[in-house]
Amino acid sequence: MKISPARSAAFDILLKIERDRAFSSILLPEYEKQLTPRDRALCHRLTLGVLRRQLFLDHYINGAARSKNLDLAVHVSLRLGLFQLWFLDKVPAHSAVNESVELVHRAKKSSARTMVNAILRRAKQKPEYSNLADEIERISIESSHPRWLIEKWANQFGADETARLAEANNTESALSFRLTARAPADLSFAGTRPSSSVPGCFLVDKMTPKLSAASADGLIYFQDEGSQLVAAAVDIPFGGSFLDVCASPGSKVTQIAALNASVFPVAGDIYSHRTRFLLENLRSQGVTDAAVVQYDAETTMPFRGKAFDSVLVDAPCTGTGTIRHNPELRYFIRPGDPAELSKKQLRILKNASNLVKEGGSLIYSTCSLEVEEGEQVVDEFIAAESSFRLVQPSVPASHITEAGYARTRPDIDGMDGFFIAALERIRQS
Repeated sequence: MKISPARSAAFDILLKIERDRAFSSILLPEYEKQLTPRDRALCHRLTLGVLRRQLFLDHYINGAARSKNLDLAVHVSLRLGLFQLWFLDKVPAHSAVNESVELVHRAKKSSARTMVNAILRRAKQKPEYSNLADEIERISIESSHPRWLIEKWANQFGADETARLAEANNTESALSFRLTARAPADLSFAGTRPSSSVPGCFLVDKMTPKLSAASADGLIYFQDEGSQLVAAAVDIPFGGSFLDVCASPGSKVTQIAALNASVFPVAGDIYSHRTRFLLENLRSQGVTDAAVVQYDAETTMPFRGKAFDSVLVDAPCTGTGTIRHNPELRYFIRPGDPAELSKKQLRILKNASNLVKEGGSLIYSTCSLEVEEGEQVVDEFIAAESSFRLVQPSVPASHITEAGYARTRPDIDGMDGFFIAALERIRQS
């Protein structure tokens, strides 16, 4: 039996993600460019769907296989088959079963074909797991998030909110985009609606050929609403100087450049491949008046004194706020990562603060839901740096927290989870 190109591609992508800790956001475009539109859509849905339901699927597989140590290729083929049987109504059951069996044969694991066939043919209905240890375990399995992460969120948000947050991470969201510096001012698209939180951000429920063509031509840029909110919170005086410290891939600096024609932005990152990609992104979006610099933001940066009116530190983080778009992240993060990364974030923030002029602004953001990477970093910074004061971020009041920071969450705001803090260097009298 011939295997559909969509299922073959999804199988190969899922194997690479598991074996190499690769990312779906990188692999999907590489594989999908070889597929027809119909196969591209199925591949996309299979890959992200399996990742979003992986622990739920594995709980059944482990019981059905009687805890056998399955080869990874066999395990992935079972995940694909079960996901189609339980979550895709329009896929015929025989196709889901037979092509999963053939994927095992393709992976040269023919001895497992009979077992895969038997497990999938018995799995007629999506199970309800009633024998789980506790509420945390139930949320963990049903939403396919590691138990430690659900436990952590439950301590922070409560069990009910955590269940809603985890399920929101498994929900397909509207696409969000903005115009680039290359786009004509009157460019518009049918079926889009403006964001209520971010000026210049547009939402659309599904991709269209016109949107795809505009993106390929560099006229629009797809960027989550929460990410656009961060860039919109950066205040730069007319003709002022601006630095994006951890800029690659360039989504925020290109947005800021498109909104502030009088600003000559400077953007940098640590590795040469990241600065190359950053430069390519600037050019593709029509940002020609900008400087790209390579440096290590934790140590020293090649700028003299208090050189900038505004500095953005969109710090490297766990990315737990973006699990909705990057579902494999939940399996890559480890319990100690937020605390470990917070040390790096604080070093970058302190170093970047030295570059802010008196009266200038310093924006710190992460795409993390973890307080260790947000509030705790800024609180520690303010306690040690008396020359800065906390000010309210330039975002809608609905996103402002009691402590004066800004936060967004997928389950509450319909956008990725971001943390934003706005700081100002106090003028010396």
